[in-house]
Amino acid sequence: MYTATGKPNQKDSLLHQHATLVKKLAYQLKAKLPPSVELDDLVQAGMMGLLDAINRYEDTHGAQFETYAAQRIRGAMIDELRNADWLPRSIRKNMRDVEGAINQLEQVLGRPPTEGEVAKQLKMSLDDYYDMLGECSGHQLLYYEDFHESEGGDHFLDRFLQDDSGNPIKGLLDSNFRETLIEAIENLPEREQILMGLYYEQELNLKEIGAVMNVSESRVCQLHSQAIARLRAYMKEQLWTGAA
Repeated sequence: MYTATGKPNQKDSLLHQHATLVKKLAYQLKAKLPPSVELDDLVQAGMMGLLDAINRYEDTHGAQFETYAAQRIRGAMIDELRNADWLPRSIRKNMRDVEGAINQLEQVLGRPPTEGEVAKQLKMSLDDYYDMLGECSGHQLLYYEDFHESEGGDHFLDRFLQDDSGNPIKGLLDSNFRETLIEAIENLPEREQILMGLYYEQELNLKEIGAVMNVSESRVCQLHSQAIARLRAYMKEQLWTGAA
């Protein structure tokens, strides 16, 4: 679209220039999600985020547009995933069972349980346990529902965040949640600590991590799901205790 002066509309120009940024961020996010998530859905949501960034950018000060836009694009994609409820309830139930088993074993053993011990606690074979972990690709540390009442009553994050009027994410960052998370990561078995560093700090994909760790991509997926379950179990225990 052109203005009356014959020059390209600035908003259209920004949209065209940063369309590749949307695709780049969509591919990065898709690599960390289950196969059921469609790339096109992420791109479409990301484009809406880019449009929102373009419309809002005039109200911001001191930030480079691309940095600002990337935040809005990621946020739009995450909102799309949240609204679509992309992780099946059966998978969330399975991972809650894993979290519960890990927590119970840690209370008894005083250390992170092995995979074999978790499988035994769940009354399943080690192979079945591996299969379940593989199916739980995309399991996250936090879900939107973690900020709301669960079937059994208050969720641990509801008890931890006393001020419901504020931004819950900001509340977590301003609290000792971050320190507790760091502590939880430090308590992971060494191999899972390495995996989390490669995945979230170095931003390697599962295939690349497998090459570094000399294991298959499916094995990396299993270890990642288990690491997330350990972190959630640890965080629940610590935050329930701290908020009680």
